[in-house]
Amino acid sequence: MPNTIIVTRDGPIATVTLNNPAKRNALTKAAWVRLAEIMGDLSAEEALCCVIIRGAGNEAFAAGADISEFPSERVNAVQAKSYGEAVSDAIHAILECRHPTVAMIQGACAGGGLEIACACDLRISAESGRFGVPINRIGHALAYPEMKVVQSVVGRALVLEILLEGRILGAEEAQRRGLVNRVVADDRIESEVYAAAERIAGGAPLAARANKKFARRLTDPAPLSQEEIDESYALCDSEDYKEGVQAFLAKRQPVFKGR
Repeated sequence: MPNTIIVTRDGPIATVTLNNPAKRNALTKAAWVRLAEIMGDLSAEEALCCVIIRGAGNEAFAAGADISEFPSERVNAVQAKSYGEAVSDAIHAILECRHPTVAMIQGACAGGGLEIACACDLRISAESGRFGVPINRIGHALAYPEMKVVQSVVGRALVLEILLEGRILGAEEAQRRGLVNRVVADDRIESEVYAAAERIAGGAPLAARANKKFARRLTDPAPLSQEEIDESYALCDSEDYKEGVQAFLAKRQPVFKGR
């Protein structure tokens, strides 16, 4: 299978590159399956502190699914369900990754590419970023699991505007409407994203993982249990907490060990 997903590492930071630049980094079904596997493997790595997801080249983050394979891989509802499960598994693996995730966006970020970006914790876009889900042009709706991840970021009103009109948002509008965290010049996007990743990696990894977990839990309307509330204070028993407090008082940089 072509190397459509590439993983590189720089210390505690991993970069996952969607690698199909000839098709604006569109993902085949096999690539969706591989993305889920990779994100699951990275989540299990204790030494990691941050995962960056980006597209190969500078023309696109990801244009979504590779529609050229739909006549063979997604020709009817049965096949579409199987295909959709592969997409949902990849999105779920990004959402469930223990480490903070950052989407580095240039150019097209559409369809499944937008879903990947919305599954990340932070979205940093170049001025060239373009966002949308023009699925109405192929006569299909966005499946529940896929719509959920986008709606969790932008809300029902913008999701319907994007889907019903088939609109493509520029980077500035996307930021104004809460889809991306910030927008920078194209020639600064890489340095900005990796600086953000370094700041994340400089914090306590246990704290980052707990913050991700708690923020996701709060999207569930079910009342918090006493056990869950108690868990939010449990890190005060960790070695990293003691190190962080001592380093702060001593006016030195902390050395966190993830325990």
